[in-house]
Amino acid sequence: MQPRPAYSYRSDPSVPGFADDHPIIVFDGECIFCSGWVNFVLRHDEQGRYRFITAQSALGAALYRHYGLDSRDYETNILIERGIAYLKSEGSLRMAAGLGFPWRLASALRIIPKSIRDPLYELVARNRYRIAGRRNTCFMPKPEHRARFIA
Repeated sequence: MQPRPAYSYRSDPSVPGFADDHPIIVFDGECIFCSGWVNFVLRHDEQGRYRFITAQSALGAALYRHYGLDSRDYETNILIERGIAYLKSEGSLRMAAGLGFPWRLASALRIIPKSIRDPLYELVARNRYRIAGRRNTCFMPKPEHRARFIA
């Protein structure tokens, strides 16, 4: 993926407009592992800073395509923060850091070069269905969290 300027999706006619005033996590809603991560973030995001989009939604698929990712193979979550997309290990570490203490301590893992972190991330991502399984339906948030999900 080539880095794109902040908020580049706003000028892409194939990406529907959406509220981007909070950091956004685009995730595989059929992956139990990924849904577990979203539930973890929901439990620990005391400030309510993150919003969520399933990759299977029209908007999620459009964002995957916009960033040059395969919109049928969700091997990475996307963190969109201040209009910039972060993928793989960088996205995950930034997500954890945004949860505050003690989760922000995960940022210390940035001392490990990306050339090592990302292949480890990719190994887990490729095998996530074998590790945790697959949902028959897309992730459904609890009623108290629905407002944090962008359709």
